[in-house]
Amino acid sequence: MKSPICDMLGIDFPLLAFSHCRDVVAAVSRAGGFGVLGATVHSPASLERELKWIDEHVDGKPYGIDVLIPENISTAGEKNVTWKSLEARVTPAHRAFTRDLLKKYGIELKAEEVDPNEPQPFDGETALRLLDVSFNHPIRLIANALGVPPKAMIEMGKTHNVPVAALVGAKEHAIRQVAAGVDILVVQGTEAGGHCGEVSTLVLVPEVIKAIKPIRDVPVLAAGGIMTGAQMAACMAMGAAGAWTGSVWLSTVESETSDIFREKMIAASSRDAIRSKGRTGKPARQLRSVWTDAWDRGENSPGALPMPLQSIISRDAFASIDRSAAAGNAAARDLVSYFVGQGVGLIDSVKSAGAVVQEFKEDFADAIERMNALVAE
Repeated sequence: MKSPICDMLGIDFPLLAFSHCRDVVAAVSRAGGFGVLGATVHSPASLERELKWIDEHVDGKPYGIDVLIPENISTAGEKNVTWKSLEARVTPAHRAFTRDLLKKYGIELKAEEVDPNEPQPFDGETALRLLDVSFNHPIRLIANALGVPPKAMIEMGKTHNVPVAALVGAKEHAIRQVAAGVDILVVQGTEAGGHCGEVSTLVLVPEVIKAIKPIRDVPVLAAGGIMTGAQMAACMAMGAAGAWTGSVWLSTVESETSDIFREKMIAASSRDAIRSKGRTGKPARQLRSVWTDAWDRGENSPGALPMPLQSIISRDAFASIDRSAAAGNAAARDLVSYFVGQGVGLIDSVKSAGAVVQEFKEDFADAIERMNALVAE
């Protein structure tokens, strides 16, 4: 396919798949797409193990990694902030609200033991160390979310001749990213899972393309709600060079999600994917659950803490929820949730990641054929 993304990344079909699961990353790349590993939850040591595994299972096909370095975070400017030091900032009211909510559904809240030196969630310095690890492997892309990548990240990309991508959710953000020197824009509409803005993909993609055109030629990947090849073709008709996808891979057999969450995805409608601060402290689209309702609209809710403090609460809570649900606690299922976009309404079964890539290709080709037939003589 004649797309600048194909040329930049060494692929034939410009379908990028973001996943926290190495199995999905490898399967997508083997099938002709481009897997991107979400590395935020890793330490340098664990990321080294994951990338070594991908190298051994990707059949020499290209892949990339994604980190999360927020520009706006409550601990901005502080040095050497650890998970332990942040625990002391979580108020008794927030702890009691979490404990009582889980207890109501028969779930015991168990705190995971944390190394005293474990960095805070979304730590920028850790992210840069993860990039250092990544460049020891044949990665073909590095990406950042929640703000302009730090100058050091962009310089790393140039030094290693690896394109730097950045996620944006608004036109003004895209202009700043282009000025900073990123190589690829991932233009993510509000339909997307995880942290997202308020503008739809259908509006945001052409808006960004128009805004950056006078500044610099930067290829755009459309993101947000893209679950089919026809949607991908529609976005490329608007000027995108390819698609960045995430939620569609959560229902694959290789994904990191539980069987219970997959069942909930299949049963969900697009309206069940809501934006809530209840998991990270920033608006993030996820499957509606008792947890999101309690934090967003609960009568006694103390309100979500700012990022990264809310993650101090939610990590142990969701680990406890998932354990309880897996052990057979039917009530716990009502709290099971994960980041997922509005495209969840299009999920009707569990498939392999390779099969999803093939469906994207076939659906894309069918859509192009339909469009060509509209203009045929």
